[in-house]
Amino acid sequence: MRLLLLLLTAVLAQSLVRVPLTRRKSLRRTLWEHGILGTHKLDFSNRYSSAGREATTEPLVNYMDNEYFGTISIGTPPQDFSVVFDTGSANLWVPSVSCSSAACTNHRRFNPQMSSSYQSSNEKVSISYGTGSISGVLAFDTVQVGDIVALKQGLVLTESESIFLFYSHFDGILGLGYPSLSVSGVAPVFDTMWSEELISEDIFSVYLSSGEGSVVVFGGSDDSLYTGSLHWVPVTEQKFWQITIDSVSLNGEVVACPDGCQAIVDTGTSVIAGHPDAISGIQKAIGAKPDIYGLYHVSCDTVSSLPDIVITINGRSYSLPASGYINKFPGSCSSGFQSTAGPWILGDIFIREYFVVFDRGNNRVGFAPAVKS
Repeated sequence: MRLLLLLLTAVLAQSLVRVPLTRRKSLRRTLWEHGILGTHKLDFSNRYSSAGREATTEPLVNYMDNEYFGTISIGTPPQDFSVVFDTGSANLWVPSVSCSSAACTNHRRFNPQMSSSYQSSNEKVSISYGTGSISGVLAFDTVQVGDIVALKQGLVLTESESIFLFYSHFDGILGLGYPSLSVSGVAPVFDTMWSEELISEDIFSVYLSSGEGSVVVFGGSDDSLYTGSLHWVPVTEQKFWQITIDSVSLNGEVVACPDGCQAIVDTGTSVIAGHPDAISGIQKAIGAKPDIYGLYHVSCDTVSSLPDIVITINGRSYSLPASGYINKFPGSCSSGFQSTAGPWILGDIFIREYFVVFDRGNNRVGFAPAVKS
């Protein structure tokens, strides 16, 4: 269900348009192109000392406020891929040249034979996303995220992908959930960064913008991207980044979670998802009506008069204006609320309004109003 929510609006809004990778050239690629980096040995032991490193920032591409993805490199020499940095999963996967599914052939594919640092485990792995799945082989290789180089990182090279991924504008997914969520017990990339002392703090943070400047910061946060102070909320289950919502209100009345409910802070979902009855009430209150695809639309003329949605978390009120929870496309305005059978999901609609810090060291999540770009 999660990835369908992320993809469906963009698919219906327009046909597939490939977005070019936009990132400054990495250190590894520069060294390789100048013949300085050897083909059989990659040694960053001096660069990454036991004292750890400063935070590194990974820029993200924003596609229609529905997908945010950045560029990573895998292998030696590096092969580039665009990936969603997804707090709702924990595995890294990209398509393999062994995959002939339409979803794979429509994206960049990793070629193990072109990487001198590649190691295969021959272990078959499958990951289900509710609307479909991917399957492939577990492997290990060098992975670079921003300026951080993780050696022998576990990842899945897909050999089969469901058709729903055909329409994605990213190649793969880099999961940032807890290790207990990882398939086959593979250490997530962030855990590798921490265990190999490549970052100095056991945290990462996310800033999503409707314009430019969206980033993931590994090993720290950036106080220039938010106002005021961070408000901390404890993680209730160390699997997803799961927290407790106190209530959801509209026009001063509680419309959902009157006794509290569980929610996942999820960068891999574009919408806010909640229990069907509650979401139905919200759709009705904002005048949203379903189309034949199950998406809810409002009149674009009414957006400026729609009320704020207020989500109370750990005693603090987080207000979402209609300009934030209504997705605007040419000739169409759609609701950013969707139903789900599981815990509530605070996706990109929420994260665009609030800078989020994910603190693994203290098992908590921090929120502060995001600076508008």
